[in-house]
Parts: sequence; C-alpha cells; structure tokens
Amino acid sequence: MDDFYVTEGGIKVLRSVEALPYASALEIPLAGIDRFKGAVFASGYEYPGRYSRWDVAFLKPPLQMICYGRNFVIDALNDRGRILAEFLLRALSEDPHLESIERSDSGLKGVIIPTPGYFPEEERSKQPSFFSIIRNMLKMFHSEADFHLGLYGAFGYDLAFQFEPIRLKYERPALYKEAHLFLPDELILVDHRKEIAQRRRYDFIFNGQDTLGLERKGETIEIKQGTPGEIRVDHGPGEYAEKVRLVQEGCRQGDFFEVVPSQVFFTGYAGTPAELFKVVQRVNPSPYEFLINLGDEQLVGSSPEMFVRVEGDFVETCPISGTIARGKNAMEDSEQIRTLLNSKKDESELTMVTDVDRNDKSRICKPGTVHLRGRRLIETYSRLFHTVDHVTGTLREDCDSLDAFLSHMWAVTLTGAPKRAAMQRIEELENSPRQWYGGAIGFISFNGNLNTGITIRTIHLKDGTARVRVGATLLIDSDPDEEEKETRIKASAFLDAVLGKIPPPPEHYIPPRSQGKPPKILFVDHQDSFVHTLANYVRQTGAQVITLRAGFPLEYLEKEKWDMIFLSPGPGRPSDFGLSDLIKACVERNLPVFGVCLGLQGMVEAFGGRLSLLDYPMHGKPSMIRNNRKGIFEGFPETFKAGRYHSIYAKMEDLPSCLERTAVSDDHVVMGITHKELPMAAVQFHPESIMTLEDDLGLKLLTNVVRMLGQK
Repeated sequence: MDDFYVTEGGIKVLRSVEALPYASALEIPLAGIDRFKGAVFASGYEYPGRYSRWDVAFLKPPLQMICYGRNFVIDALNDRGRILAEFLLRALSEDPHLESIERSDSGLKGVIIPTPGYFPEEERSKQPSFFSIIRNMLKMFHSEADFHLGLYGAFGYDLAFQFEPIRLKYERPALYKEAHLFLPDELILVDHRKEIAQRRRYDFIFNGQDTLGLERKGETIEIKQGTPGEIRVDHGPGEYAEKVRLVQEGCRQGDFFEVVPSQVFFTGYAGTPAELFKVVQRVNPSPYEFLINLGDEQLVGSSPEMFVRVEGDFVETCPISGTIARGKNAMEDSEQIRTLLNSKKDESELTMVTDVDRNDKSRICKPGTVHLRGRRLIETYSRLFHTVDHVTGTLREDCDSLDAFLSHMWAVTLTGAPKRAAMQRIEELENSPRQWYGGAIGFISFNGNLNTGITIRTIHLKDGTARVRVGATLLIDSDPDEEEKETRIKASAFLDAVLGKIPPPPEHYIPPRSQGKPPKILFVDHQDSFVHTLANYVRQTGAQVITLRAGFPLEYLEKEKWDMIFLSPGPGRPSDFGLSDLIKACVERNLPVFGVCLGLQGMVEAFGGRLSLLDYPMHGKPSMIRNNRKGIFEGFPETFKAGRYHSIYAKMEDLPSCLERTAVSDDHVVMGITHKELPMAAVQFHPESIMTLEDDLGLKLLTNVVRMLGQK
C-alpha cells in the first residue's frame, strides 16, 4: 500500500507499507544490527492497561543527532540524509535558542545558547537546550497521519544538567555524548497481539529536493571483541555499604530523603550485540527490551521501568521502588511477595518516589488531573519482584510531550529526592560519570507522542568491554549490607548473559525409584477433592496405584497382592466410611497402611483413641509442624510448614499406647503417628497441598512412606 501526507512544515512524505511474515520479521534487522547503525526496540512483557507486546526496528538510518553539552551535530549517514539535513537547516536557522548553526562535512553542526539565569519555574522546560532542536524538528515533521516516524535512540544522564545544572566533580571529555538519536526512513513493525508485521518505507519531498530513488545504505561497522574474564567492579568490598551510611547521615541532617548511587560491574565480551540481545530477551523479558547500535558503542538492555509515555495530552509513568529476590517455586514467590508488601522500608521508598513523580507532573499538567491509578502493584521479572505505582496526568494546553519528558528528568527512582540535592550527592559519591545509565531510551514520534523506558538493566558495550551499572534506593531505613547485596542481585542476570551463563529451569524434586518390581498400592478414595493429587505424588515414586472408592467389599484386599493400603482424606468422620473395619482387616492380612487426615483419624479410632472438634476449623491454613525426624520424617528439618484441612482431630491425651506421636503442630495438635509394632503410619496435614510445597517436603514424605511401608 502506498500513500502520502504533508507535514506541518510542508514536507511531503511518501509512505509504502509491505506485509512481512510475522514469525520472522524481527530477524531481518537482527541479521544486520551488528554491522550497521540502527536499533531494535521490543517488549516481552504484558500488563493490562500499561504494557503490550510490540517490536519496532530499523537499520541504516539516513540521519543522526548527537549532543555534546551545548554543542550538537546532525550527521547525514548517506545521500538521503544529506537531503534531510538541508530540510532542517532552514528550520533551525531561525531558532532563537541557537547561538550558531552551519553546514559541516557530515551535515550540520551548531551551538545552543546558555540557559538564562532566572525565569519562572513553570517555564523551565521551555529554556534553551538540546530539546530546542528536537522541538523544531517535531514542528517541521509534525503530522497526525503517522504514529511511527520519529526520533529513536538514547538520552544520556547528563542531559538533565541542561535543565537543572549541578556542580560537576568529574570533567567530561569534549566529545562526551549526552544524547544520540536517529531519524530512520524504514521501519520494521511487529504487533504481537494481532500477530502481524510490516515494513514501512518513507521518502521525503521539500522545496524542490527529494530522496526518491536514493539508496538506503549505511557504513559497515566492525565490532571490537574483548576477552572474557573475571567480573570486576569499580567499588571494593564494603565500599558501597559505606556510601549507604554516608547517605543515611545526609538523611539525618535533612539534606535529602533518598539517594540512588550506583556501581559498575565490567568484564570482556567476545560475542556480538545481537547474540547478547537474544540472551537478555530470553532470561529477562521486560517492557523495554532494546539493542541500539550507535556505531562506536552499543546499548543492550531489558528495562522494567517506563520513564515517560505520552499519547496526545495523556502522560503516564510507572515508578518502581521496592525489590525482592524471587523464590525457588510459586509458594516461595508468594512468601517473598508478602515480605515485600509488608516491608515498611519498601513502602516508604515507593511513597517518596511517587510523591516526587506527582510533583514532576504537576509542573506541566492541568490542575486536578494528576492521579495515582495503581498503588504498590506487583510486577514479576526473571529474578526479582518489584512494587510499582501508576501515575497519570493531563498536559496543559501550552505543554507537550517534550515538556513532560524534561519535567521528569530524571526518574526519582534513579536519582532520589529532592532531585537536585540527590543528583548533586550522586555526582560526589559515584566513582565515574553515568553517561547512559539513569537516562532513557525510546522514541519521540513526529505526531507528538512519546514512549521511553529508563536506561537500567543495560549492558554498555564499548571497545570489547561490557559494563553493567546498577544502583539501589537509599534512605534512612536502609540496611547498608543488604543494599550492596541488592545491587549485585540486580546485575546478576545481565552479567550471566555476558558470560554466557544461561540459568537452568527450576529444579523439581525427582523421587528416587527402587530397583525391581514397583510396589502395588491400593488407594482408598473417601470422596475427597485431593485424591488424585495424592495419587499423582505416589506414582512419582514409581509405585503402581489403583484407586477405589471407599465401601468396596473387604474381600477385595485379597484379590490383588497389595504392597500397601493408602487411606485418603475425606469429609465427615472415619465411621462414615467404616474405616475401623478396613484398618482391622488390613491388620489381619498384615498389610501396611498409610493415612492422610481422615486416614489418621481412622487409625486412631481403630486402635481405641478418641477424636474431638477444634475450636476453629483449620481449612486451607498452614501451620508449622515439629517432627521427630525419624521414619517417614527421615531427612526432614526439625520444623516445616504444611497445609491443613480439618476440624476433627485426635486427642493427644487419649492417643492409644500402641501409637507413637511423631509430629505435632504449633497449636499442639497431633500431626503424625506411627504404630509401634505394625507397618502403619499417618499424618493429619496434607502433603499434597501447595502449602506443603516448600523444598518439595510433601513429595519427599510420600517417597519415604513408599520406601518404608510399601516395599517388602
């Protein structure tokens, strides 16, 4: 499909759209991203109302913009770029924020005038800066007819100092990049929800000049290879923890509420950026996955945090603060989430972050439109859980997406609060300038929309070295050693990717199986809803299981050569199912018996014990269980957590003398018994419950049961 539209600045844009195979569309740019300038932006994470899965990529852009402090260049990267540079020269020549603008060997170069000394704070985002040039470009190329054409790339941390100057501790080199953006003329777009992909090509006509027929080409880049080795860090052991203490002292003095200093991990890297990007995507899917080839350096990352997103006059952010490592399984994950949500320190972190974020929006949003849409929401990533808030606002009529971007520089989650004081302390505490870390990646569409992620969880490749910079939010409640540990956890997934250490899938306990004929077990179903999970556990030990509904003739015990009888849980009382008669029949036939819940109660009654009712039912509730670590509890910790589903229990004082108590709950209820002479045992708790999943103890218990009772 071919069509055209005319921009606000009078540029005629010709657009062609070509359908591509959905499954392989992204392989087109990935095949060339190691050899040409360009970028791949993707999202491997969905969250209703916030994130959807999408990809956009390009190679061989015709134009790049680089900011070096108050100096900038607009480089034509091919003949098509030279035409575009001429388009821009006219627009930029009349910009009052530019001290100079002129042609150069590669395109254009210029100088931005200094920021005035005094002005109303409401106008800070309108002051002269690199964004003055972007504003002019947006006006020149603006059109509502296309959502994708725009500027793509990386915004460096030092850009904030054009907006909010501080005293610099480190002198920056003359060609220290503060931003590197591309204007592409060919885009690969992938919509994972609709499962469609397309290639969009653009040509431009303006003032008698055009790009029609000019080749889309780019200079070939050679990536420098490094030598992998040990991971080094720019902080010695305990150095970061000591900085935590310095920040805490500043908090006590009232200098700031929180500060987010970072440290750098680095090592040699011998692979390609595309290989690294694919690994990072696989091990750490996130809303903002990216590979940006800037030529002399590459950024490969998987950021979990939106910086700013603007659609029309709607602006939103999703500040993250509060982090905890994931557990080994779903139950441990749930405990970690509970710990995170119960943490007053993490709650305070996010509260301060969000209050500052709301202040950022209040500078550029209509009064009364800044709202907290979500509070302490859990987002799940490969190795971490985060707590996240969702904050939105409506831009004032005199503000646009660039005002929103500038007002939020930089995210309080990467700086601290108050921002200027925190950024000053960061400059003093860190061992080197941040450059890209803590800035943003993404794109500014020529229709005025903007979508950017924070530059964190990012590997900076340059001259054969891979660098990962990570920080932690420090406040008065911080634990210095834990904060240093947190930075290492955050870096681990990316350092493993650099070193080629792909984490294996979670290990699950595999019960050892005995040699020889598998035991044959009769599973008695007392009309319970957990029978098949229990039977599944027993089958995992290698046993052959046959399930019969309770009430079968007792003669059936002799029709097969059973190695063990398994008594399931069930509703009601043991007498409802004639359990005493069944157990006595098993004793007469010398059949081993194991019972769960109702099975334990039936065993107690069969040997003369008494049952009673709990004051309050334990239905779907966990308890800590203390055990004797013998017999079926061999190899167990002294105490463990297990799930309970019962209101009837065996009275401890009336336990038959032939039965030994092997486990008891923290509320002093019998949880395990074994017969002192016969091959019989039982537990009151449910080994198959998710509440007993920790360390696979439920499965390990049944493995012990089959080994000790079911094999002759």
